[in-house]
Amino acid sequence: MRYAFFVTGTDTGVGKTHVTCALLRATRRLGLTAIGMKPVAAGVESDGANDDVARLVAASSVSAPPEWINPFLYAPAIAPHIAAREAGRPIEITPIVRAFERLHRLADVVWVEGVGGFRVPLDERYDTADLAQRLALPVVLVVGMRLGCLNHALLTAEAIAGRSLRLAGWVANRIDPAMARFAANLASLEDRLAAPLIGVVPHDASAEQAARALDVSVLPGFDALFPNFAGRRQRPE
Repeated sequence: MRYAFFVTGTDTGVGKTHVTCALLRATRRLGLTAIGMKPVAAGVESDGANDDVARLVAASSVSAPPEWINPFLYAPAIAPHIAAREAGRPIEITPIVRAFERLHRLADVVWVEGVGGFRVPLDERYDTADLAQRLALPVVLVVGMRLGCLNHALLTAEAIAGRSLRLAGWVANRIDPAMARFAANLASLEDRLAAPLIGVVPHDASAEQAARALDVSVLPGFDALFPNFAGRRQRPE
């Protein structure tokens, strides 16, 4: 049986790639093969590579052609629909779907990382939510734990439900170690988000530390495969 999830964030800069890499490693720790996909990326290094894509490739246990993992890459680190317009290469959803289908045949689990937040535009008509809807994948939400995250998380969850997509789980990423009343904010999200908490990623956690903080067995389907791993999540003080 094969699984796939769409990873989105409450905003840009909430550690979505860091968490996706951790999800890849956590999946591999359960003995499953896993591969990451970044359909759209903007921003390249001096060698022409995108750092987020490179990190996903390094965290995956299966290799695939670069154009399957990242069908649309643009040089400037700007909004993708603007980068696509300037490059004269529009973002098309159909090639992304085809690339995903190829990846889905290669690994037990595919982790598809979106770009920015859930409603980031891809062109004049479509946005990242349309892509998630076309792929028809359950969604994992990365919540950047900082002041304002409650509103951002609940609005994003509402937008996910509005597209008839399932919020499969969420990750609390401690991007602000000095966040006041962290435990109380975490509890508020647990009470209001109709999905299991996959884990809390500590601030400045290494890739392996982040992976150990996540329990992917609480996700739909995983709990049946690995019942002994589920139910261990404890609320931090």
